Amino acid sequence: MWELFIGSLAALFSVVNPLGAVPVFLAMTPHYTKIERNKTARATSLYFMMILLVFFFAGVGILGFFGISLNAMRIAGGFVILSSGYSLLAGKMAEGRAINNKVREEALEKEDISFSPMAMPMLSGPGSISLLITFYSENPDWGNRFVIAGSVIGMALIIFLILRSAPYLFKLLGVAGLKALSRIMGFIVMAIGIQYIIYGVVHLVESLR
Repeated sequence: MWELFIGSLAALFSVVNPLGAVPVFLAMTPHYTKIERNKTARATSLYFMMILLVFFFAGVGILGFFGISLNAMRIAGGFVILSSGYSLLAGKMAEGRAINNKVREEALEKEDISFSPMAMPMLSGPGSISLLITFYSENPDWGNRFVIAGSVIGMALIIFLILRSAPYLFKLLGVAGLKALSRIMGFIVMAIGIQYIIYGVVHLVESLR
């Protein structure tokens, strides 16, 4: 059970890459006080948790409603994760998650950036959602599903701690350090994406026989 928790948490951490969100978070909160930044970090982590838990438990039903097979979702999700990993490897995490200059400018004018763009699409997006739907389908035992749900909650806690400590992490690691970590994560994420594409294609071929 602990192996499942650690494994799903590690996979989520790689795909979400909260460390890569640190520069974006700081760029969107330049005039925030420490209390305001902590409040935003807490709200962002809560929204992240709710978004992913909803898709984790309802994702298979949503796929069924639209007539999308699980194998098709695995392949499509694999390509999304692969693209996200490539963006991390190229040092373009924000651009890979639809965070451009226009979005940054709009965020600076918003009173609350915790739901959008921070929780979605910055931290929770198609990659993490497809990953969790796959986890759900691969673990029919409800005990295992609740363990994976616990890893989502654990990931939300990690996001809160990282965003809360964003100024200190930025001073400690700097832009170069954060980009180096993002590139390492990008390589891992690309491997996860390729694995899901292969898994989906193999099972799709088997189902057509």
